Amino acid sequence: MNAPMRQDAKTKLLKKLIVSVIRDGFLHLKMDDIAKYMDVSRATMYKRFSSKEDVIDGVVRIIVDYIERLEERNDNEDESYFGLWFQQLFEQSVSLIEFITDVFMKDLQASYPDLYNMLKDVLRKREEHSLRFYRLGIDKGIFNKINGKFILLQDDLLLHEVTSVKYLLYNQTTIKEVLHDYYQFKKMQLFKADKLSLVDDTNINPVIDRLSEKFNRTLM
Repeated sequence: MNAPMRQDAKTKLLKKLIVSVIRDGFLHLKMDDIAKYMDVSRATMYKRFSSKEDVIDGVVRIIVDYIERLEERNDNEDESYFGLWFQQLFEQSVSLIEFITDVFMKDLQASYPDLYNMLKDVLRKREEHSLRFYRLGIDKGIFNKINGKFILLQDDLLLHEVTSVKYLLYNQTTIKEVLHDYYQFKKMQLFKADKLSLVDDTNINPVIDRLSEKFNRTLM
């Protein structure tokens, strides 16, 4: 098996484990537990992963790769690109709620500080790129004059709150409805009224459907 195929096989196994690791942490996990989550024998698991640290390293790199996948825009792009990048940023912000949990980050900092620092560095770069995007939109007259750091803080706090099980149950709503409302809220908040046409909402509907399915699987 060549290197790309081996990496693909490892990634498939890690994706079977990643939800539980991020949701519940991993300090309590033993290699036997990891093999059960991956639905393979210990022998098969050890063919792909030499240790628990190797497994967690793989999980972190999946998250890092996902964050870095949102390529930085070119400042010379035309106005239509702002609508597309806004939607891509929204999708990633929602997905990161699943990936960046308090319990996972605390376990990572305690057990593997190098991996923790690597992930924090990538998140910091994402924040810098996002702030640059917001400033550019303001400079070009596309966005309202809003503090970009407030927008990021809003995602970090409000988005976490409205997607929580407690909020959904208390308000008798669904994750799909909440994500749709939050998307509209952010769009109206960010884009000037005469620039809303830059955002094609038909692009976001399948994204919200996919994100809702992921959230519902996580909550099961």
